[in-house]
Order: sequence, then structure tokens, then C-alpha cells
Amino acid sequence: MDIKYMSPWKKRGNIPVRPAVESRSLETFHRAINQLFDDFFSGFDRSPFGTLEDISEFSPSLNMSEDEKNVTVTTELPGMDENDININISKDTLTIKGEKKEEKEEKDKESYYRERSFGSFQRVLSLPGGIDVNKTEASFKKGVLTITMPKLEEEKKATKKIKIKNE
Repeated sequence: MDIKYMSPWKKRGNIPVRPAVESRSLETFHRAINQLFDDFFSGFDRSPFGTLEDISEFSPSLNMSEDEKNVTVTTELPGMDENDININISKDTLTIKGEKKEEKEEKDKESYYRERSFGSFQRVLSLPGGIDVNKTEASFKKGVLTITMPKLEEEKKATKKIKIKNE
């Protein structure tokens, strides 16, 4: 018996050597490309109007920093004004609430265009101890909310630098 008839890579008649492997690798490649695009565009809104969840609620990002005197929170709130924002502070939490409403209307001889969008948000932050709630201030300029929370005097004095001994 000749060994060449037993080899798996040799064609016998009209049966292809690897049809299942080739089609599976093409399917795998196709799925990988689709997953790559899905991962890349996952943060973008693919539909023109978004979903109902996107319209009714949004969560603005914020930055919180601390120095020797103050704890400062900044957040970008484009398209809003100070009347749309509500800030509450207690000794250990800061709550920022807001509601955004926008309406556009364009009239022409042949067309009428009206668009409404709205959304609300609420962010609750845990604060470090020693915040002077009574002296907390907030400012809103060009769509950026800045909340400055001074530290209590006792807390400033309670900090002590400790020297490290070399042995």
C-alpha cells in the first residue's frame, strides 16, 4: 500500500482538504473584527436619538482635590445654569443634583423643526472628616461648578509631621 493515499493533506477526489477549518477561521476573524468595533464604539451613541435611559439621566464627571486648607470639587455642567443645580452638604457627604432642559425650535416657510432634550443627575460624595460646612462656597462660571470646602482649624492643627529615624 502506498503511503501517499493515507496522508490527510492529500486531496482525494473532489473532497477539499480543510473546508471546516477555513470557514471556522473566517467566522472567528469576522467575530473578532465585530468585537473590536463594538468595543471601540461602546462609549458613543450610535442611534441619532439615543435610548430613553440616555435622555432621562446622565452623570457628569467630577474632580475632587485636597490641599492644606480646602477640599475642592469641580464638575463640568455644559448647557446648565446655576438655577438648575442644587447642592447640599452635611458633615460627611456632599450631594449635587441638577436638571438639564433644552428646547430648540426652527420655523421656515416649508419646514418646522423642534427638538427637546432633558436629563437629571445626582452625585453623592463621601467627604473627609473636618470640613467646615458653614464656610463652604460654590461658584459657577462658563459651565464649570466649583465647590470649595475649607477645613476646620482644629483639623489643620491636628496634623503633625513625623520624622523617620535612621537605624
